[in-house]
Amino acid sequence: MPSATYASTTYNYDDYEDVTSTTAEFFGGMCDKSFVREFRGYYEPPLYWIICLLGAVGNLLVVGIYAHFKNRLKTMTDVYLLNLAIADLLFLFTLPFWAADSTSGWIFGTGMCKIVSGIYKINFFSSMLLLTCISVDRYYAIVRATKTQNTKAKQLFYSKLVCVVVWLLAICLSVPEFYFAEEKNNLCKMVYPSTDSNNTKILVLAIQISMGFCFPLAVMLFCYTVIVQTLLQAKNFEKHKALKVILAVVTVFVLSQFPYNGILVVKAIDAANVTITDCDMSNRFDIAHQIMQSLAYMHSCLNPFLYAFIGVRFRNDLLKILKLFGCLRQNNNFHSGPKRSPVMSDTDTTAALSL
Repeated sequence: MPSATYASTTYNYDDYEDVTSTTAEFFGGMCDKSFVREFRGYYEPPLYWIICLLGAVGNLLVVGIYAHFKNRLKTMTDVYLLNLAIADLLFLFTLPFWAADSTSGWIFGTGMCKIVSGIYKINFFSSMLLLTCISVDRYYAIVRATKTQNTKAKQLFYSKLVCVVVWLLAICLSVPEFYFAEEKNNLCKMVYPSTDSNNTKILVLAIQISMGFCFPLAVMLFCYTVIVQTLLQAKNFEKHKALKVILAVVTVFVLSQFPYNGILVVKAIDAANVTITDCDMSNRFDIAHQIMQSLAYMHSCLNPFLYAFIGVRFRNDLLKILKLFGCLRQNNNFHSGPKRSPVMSDTDTTAALSL
């Protein structure tokens, strides 16, 4: 959950949500947190609004294409992409609240604190798990295509069932947000029991790191490594576009998520065995947390381009919608690249790698 700040309050480093108070008690002394608070007030609002607006445009286009073309849901990846766009949109919905919070404090009450924090975490987990599902679907469609005997109808049924499981699992993983999130001293923060030696906080962080990063990354690396090996062994078709897509997907995921999860690991270690005892180090860590967190949020802007608009069919559908609303002239030609590329064409392999 993004940090919530503005009001001066007693500082306990184990609760990151308090780090940007004007002054804070730090191991018996006072630690000046005014610079951290000011940095957050200037840094987060414009960036969050940019992420929110850009992400909303991309993901609304994805949802709009599926809504306009009723027969667009043809593959398992189609179903995952639609749910991914919805999850990203709901996630982006929470950013304006955190942008307002960074300048004015939390003025929306405890009820909205729980709702916004819970929605944020549900869609964070569902987005990561759906990216995992897309990787697995691509693996089966490309590496084990000859062994996949299910009909299209069965595949769509299974994909919808998987999405239901993903959303239910995301809700279960987000229960701590609904339970522990509270508005306190003009802050929306996680208030953990004071008698469990940070065990609850460590458990919550461990769940986020493992299910929100380590598990998806492990599955993605396995699936895409085997896919790359399969493509390199194939003959008589273009591989470069597919390899570039895979490289872009993995690179963006690692660059956007790894630094933030590294920060979370440090938080978990510090909660278990206090390692940050210096005020300057604490301030630097707080700034790094804010920067890495916003970097991780950018992934929701890039998902439509990494998973949807790279494909010929999706771009052609987008062109049709733009023409329908008069954004393009009817005789405007759209060059989508080679149409007979076995990776970027409308085949089963294409449906798995780029729609």
